[in-house]
Amino acid sequence: MKFMLLIHQGTTPLPGSPEWDALSGEEQGAVYASYQEVNETPGVTPGERMAGPEDAKTVRVEGGKPILVDGPFAEVKEAIGGYLFLDADDLDAAVDLAVKIPAARMGGAIEIRPLL
Repeated sequence: MKFMLLIHQGTTPLPGSPEWDALSGEEQGAVYASYQEVNETPGVTPGERMAGPEDAKTVRVEGGKPILVDGPFAEVKEAIGGYLFLDADDLDAAVDLAVKIPAARMGGAIEIRPLL
């Protein structure tokens, strides 16, 4: 089975933020090591970190013409900050991987979606 894991940042400290700077060097290193471990897991295709929803654009088509507006359509408290793909035997393997993603334990959440 193939899964997409969507990383909802929530209140997870991000590099370059005051909250990140408040973490010890050991804590920061552990976050980087966790992401490295996740990305090196067999079956994982790493994604990329995404800019925040404040930088997003939403496109709709009305009357055959594109309309571009700032931001996401719906206000989100847990913006998607990144993603990855996993080719695994079952959902349990996806859950096992999700718990290793730092955002899951630092104020965010991981959404697992099977790919059709």
